[in-house]
Amino acid sequence: MKFDQPLQAAKLIKRYKRFLADVELPNGEVKTMHCANTGAMTGCAEPGSTVWYSTSDNPKRKYPNSWELTQTKEGHWICVNTARANRLVEEAINKKAITELQGYSSLRTEVKYGSENSRIDILLSDEDKPSCYIEVKSVTLLEENGQGFFPDAVTTRGQKHLRELMEVAQRGERAVLFYAILHSGIEKVSAAHHIDPDYHQLIKEAEQAGVEIICYKAVLDQNELYLDNCIEFRQTS
Repeated sequence: MKFDQPLQAAKLIKRYKRFLADVELPNGEVKTMHCANTGAMTGCAEPGSTVWYSTSDNPKRKYPNSWELTQTKEGHWICVNTARANRLVEEAINKKAITELQGYSSLRTEVKYGSENSRIDILLSDEDKPSCYIEVKSVTLLEENGQGFFPDAVTTRGQKHLRELMEVAQRGERAVLFYAILHSGIEKVSAAHHIDPDYHQLIKEAEQAGVEIICYKAVLDQNELYLDNCIEFRQTS
């Protein structure tokens, strides 16, 4: 996925009200921009980090600039725009870059499903096999020794999605939880038992019910993003 226009760099002053961030441009100007991330953004929004942002030409937008990437002082790259994750996975499937998700003739997005009135991120179909329901989650929380975790805050929405996927698996269709690793420092992924113990327990139950967990790491810089290699998901006790 190449950005429509080259991203511009600024220095992060602060993120606030969840959806806003103030940055300092190279000329000293302070600008407010949109932050498309509802999570805690732990380690992704440290003041002084480099922010890479895009600019929209939509005249109706109050804040035309969007925070896309963080480049940390440690040299890590992080995609903080969670809206990019679904598109990355969709693009990778279409390019046959996800070995585990090849062999389907149809791809649809945002399809209603489940008893809890959800929308599946990606639905793969083929007349010769069961449909494949894919829920995409972006992973950006890095702790020590390359260990990544999801979620970075309690997620009742994520818990609901696990229950919905279990229902899919139990009726004989394919259910996939896809972790898009959008932090260059993450080498392995686990459910964050220390942050959301209910999610941690549900993911154990989901695996036992037949939900597949697939993790692919992104290559990312200010020019493009793409999913590159499969990495380990490790259950913790």
